[in-house]
Amino acid sequence: MNPEVDVFFTDGCGRCPLGGTPECKVHNWDKELAFLRTLVLDCGLDEELKWGVPVYSYNGKNVVVIGAFIDNCVLSFFKGVLLSDELGILTKPGEHTQSARVVRFTNLEDIVKLESDLKTYIYEAIEVERAGLKVEFKKNPEPIPAELQDKIDSDPVFKEAFDALTPGRQRGYILHFSQPKQSKTRISRIEKSIEKIFEGKGYNER
Repeated sequence: MNPEVDVFFTDGCGRCPLGGTPECKVHNWDKELAFLRTLVLDCGLDEELKWGVPVYSYNGKNVVVIGAFIDNCVLSFFKGVLLSDELGILTKPGEHTQSARVVRFTNLEDIVKLESDLKTYIYEAIEVERAGLKVEFKKNPEPIPAELQDKIDSDPVFKEAFDALTPGRQRGYILHFSQPKQSKTRISRIEKSIEKIFEGKGYNER
C-alpha cells in the first residue's frame, strides 16, 4: 500500500467542499473501498494517487481506478471495453463512454462474492496492457475543444462525471467551452464548471 493514497480513504478526493469531513462520500463506503483496495493490490498492481483517487497500474500503464459516489462505489477499468466480460457485470459510466467500463457496488457482500471473478477481470486487463492493445475511438459528432479533451484524457474521474451527463448537458458544456478565442479562457471555463459537472448539472443550472 502506498501511504500517499491513504488520504483518499480518510479525506476523500478533495474535489468538493465535503472533502475531509464526515459527510465526504468516501465514508459511505469505508469497508467496501478498503476491500477493493486489498483485492486490487493482491493482483500485483502499483498503487498511486492520481487526480485525487487511487489508481492502479502495470508497468506505468493505468489499469483500474477505485472511486466513490453518493449512491455507489466503483471499480473502473480504463480499457474495460476490451475485456470479455463473461459475467456481464461491466457497464458504461456514461452514455458516450467508449473505453472505460465500471463495476458498481452498494454493499460489501456483493464484492466479497465476486472477489475471485474481479481478480480474473483485473488479470485480463493486465494482459491487455502486456499485449499493447488499444481502443479505437469514434469521433464525437460535436467537436470537443482541445482543452476539454486534455482534461478528459488526463482525469478519469472527471471523464466519468462528464460522460454521465445527459447528451444535452454535454453539448451545452462543449459549446460553452468552445466560445472563447483564447485557450486560457477556455481552460478557466472548464475549471469553473468542474463542481457543477460532478453534481450532474448543466453549465447554466444552479
